[in-house]
Amino acid sequence: MNVVALKPLRIDLFERPVQLRLPFRFGAATLHHCQQAFVRVECQAYGRTVVGATAELMVPKWFDKSRERSNDQNVEDLREALRFARAAYLGAAGARSPWQFSHQQGTEAIEHGVARGLPRLVAQFGVAQLDKALADAALRTTALGLAEGLARGLFGDPWSGGLVLQQPQRIVLRHTVGLLDRLVSDDAGTDPQDGLPATLQDAIRAHGLTHFKLKLCGERDADIDRLTRIAALLDAEVRGEWHVTLDGNENFSSAEVLAAFWQALLAAPALTRLVERTLLLEQPLPRKLALQQRVDTLGIGVPLILDESDDAYGVFERGLALGYRGISSKACKGLYRSLHSAALVARDPAHRLLSGEDLTCQAGLAVQQDTLLAATLGVTHIERNGHHYVDGFGSAPAAEAEAFARAHPALYETAANGRPRLAVHDGALSLRSLHGPGFATTAEPDWSSLTPIA
Repeated sequence: MNVVALKPLRIDLFERPVQLRLPFRFGAATLHHCQQAFVRVECQAYGRTVVGATAELMVPKWFDKSRERSNDQNVEDLREALRFARAAYLGAAGARSPWQFSHQQGTEAIEHGVARGLPRLVAQFGVAQLDKALADAALRTTALGLAEGLARGLFGDPWSGGLVLQQPQRIVLRHTVGLLDRLVSDDAGTDPQDGLPATLQDAIRAHGLTHFKLKLCGERDADIDRLTRIAALLDAEVRGEWHVTLDGNENFSSAEVLAAFWQALLAAPALTRLVERTLLLEQPLPRKLALQQRVDTLGIGVPLILDESDDAYGVFERGLALGYRGISSKACKGLYRSLHSAALVARDPAHRLLSGEDLTCQAGLAVQQDTLLAATLGVTHIERNGHHYVDGFGSAPAAEAEAFARAHPALYETAANGRPRLAVHDGALSLRSLHGPGFATTAEPDWSSLTPIA
């Protein structure tokens, strides 16, 4: 084991507004705009100063879906989680491994946040960002990429040494179909007329898509009707085989309602092929109910996986005991949470799975790091929707967007509107440039253009 010891000298927190080109409805929330958080750490390692960086969208009504908190309050809670994590990591005495910071200072920050009234999923957001930035610093210190760094035990965590790590050159993109997304041009809804795909039909034709993530509202008839339309469109438009995942986003009020929905799905002749090609059903039950009863008795013929429930180590084990068969990898929940989940999947890969889901990761550090993490752990298709709901690099300066495009010429391309954006070809993304030194950080944001988080 070749663990890197780091001593954080400075941690800077920033944010940038993100305006969506299309409204994104998931669960009970509709997202029109948001803030993206950025973290930059300066550390001492081996007598020199090294930098690490990361970014993540601060999505309201995903981490905390309580109706008592407004969107603005949700985002401020996420900022507070970042502040708590920064204080804890800077307060550590001496140099430590990246995992030690997460295990010790990260736990301290999360418990402090929970004590101050933050939901645990919110409280761990700040720790997740600091952990990614420290991991980047450790990898830059040794000039290693993520897979090689994990294989050498660089972070000092207890899981990476037992994992079969991958360095794939591509990954299949799973396109999100939100609850307000137009399926064809005749559908009512937002049409930005910006030259980018605005409907599901447009996206299939532009990107050669084969994998899709379909959002469910939890109302049986409405879901069945919309899935029927989607299935017919996929049959008509997709070249060759297609596959879908279903995302309940905690919208099913009880296990009984969920079971009734599944039986209705099975009873619909027009949905036979869709059911046959469904790979998983993600977090259908609210987190307060999801781990209260068995789910393998509901007669659902595809793996049920957890997402929003994943707010602590031990959740996946509890889920497995109740009949869940998988869990999501999301960098917003933490690098080490994904490693822990991958280690549990590796014990029984025939019956367990790690999926790659999205928090509307934006072009640049966020989408690069999240995609690389999942691919390194063996995920072969991943939900990516930041490129669909946001025009390229959004409000980032043109020079920043162009720097990322030059650093990753196969991952980004220039769209018809002249702006760099994610390059999706034959339904997949190129990962070739992400395996270099650092945690997918060949380019960096224009730090001077960002607003400091006070």
